[in-house]
Amino acid sequence: MALTVALAGDTMLGRAVAVRLSRSPSAAALFSEPVRAALAEADLRVLNLECCVSDRGEPWDAPGKLYFFRAPPAAADVLAELGTDCVTLANNHALDFGRDALADTCTLLHRAGIRTVGAGRDARAARRFTVLEAAGLRLAVVGVTDHPADYAAGEHRPGVAYADLRRGVPDWLTGLVGRAARAADAVLLTPHWGPNMTTRPPGRVAAAAPALLAAGATVIAGHSAHVFHGVAERILYDMGDFVDDYAVDPFLRNDLGLLFLLTLDGPEPAQLRPVRLRALPLHLDHCWTRTARGAELSWIRDRFTDACAEFGTEVAEDDGWLVAEWG
Repeated sequence: MALTVALAGDTMLGRAVAVRLSRSPSAAALFSEPVRAALAEADLRVLNLECCVSDRGEPWDAPGKLYFFRAPPAAADVLAELGTDCVTLANNHALDFGRDALADTCTLLHRAGIRTVGAGRDARAARRFTVLEAAGLRLAVVGVTDHPADYAAGEHRPGVAYADLRRGVPDWLTGLVGRAARAADAVLLTPHWGPNMTTRPPGRVAAAAPALLAAGATVIAGHSAHVFHGVAERILYDMGDFVDDYAVDPFLRNDLGLLFLLTLDGPEPAQLRPVRLRALPLHLDHCWTRTARGAELSWIRDRFTDACAEFGTEVAEDDGWLVAEWG
């Protein structure tokens, strides 16, 4: 029994991307046809939504905060057109325009048929997992972030599912993952963790990952760094970006990324495990994502191969895709 899940990292639909969407509210305005076709190959599609979706609110009042991302309401329908099944809102931009905008985000996405995890009207809602069904199988999705603390949901306060991983993995999170595992055939944990613009996971992330697998996660697919990291078996430490309007670091090349298609397989649902990871190399132009080519493709292949080798993962190339087999 097999299930293929498309996984994308930071999907930022605010600022200049929002302007483009307001003029042309369609998936084709942001993603090339080959990228959209790759997403369509999967049974399910899950991404990190790096913004709120609303036309309300004021920028969050936090000392030193520089970036505020808000997409127009039409963005929800664009994500649905892209085939998005679920987004995690557990990140450092879900509350950029306040609690009303977060409420709008959840309402608009749900209305468009997209599930959300990682944020909600209170801590209980923010920490709730969802179960997606496809190919006769059930995938539970759990969202969590390790920053910022002031976005954390409370008993009577909207916000995100926040876990301070510098203090270790909290009991509520291992408990949540365990409950998700009992409710589904497989668990996808999608954490927004670690600092921006790094090439490998920091210590707190490296320490948390095995504990979360032990708690019941089938696979971990992280994000936050804006550049992709290497992958270990069952762990995608950071998927990088999917679409944005960011300035490009000439060394780290945050304009070069990957879209992942993960295949889970097993003789029966209770034994599902990751067996194959395909990564499509991407070029992120200003508000536009297409497949990488030429020198871009070579750079991504070399960097991803080297980064994966640090975790004992071998990468092959197959018709423009980068592939890891876990057999």
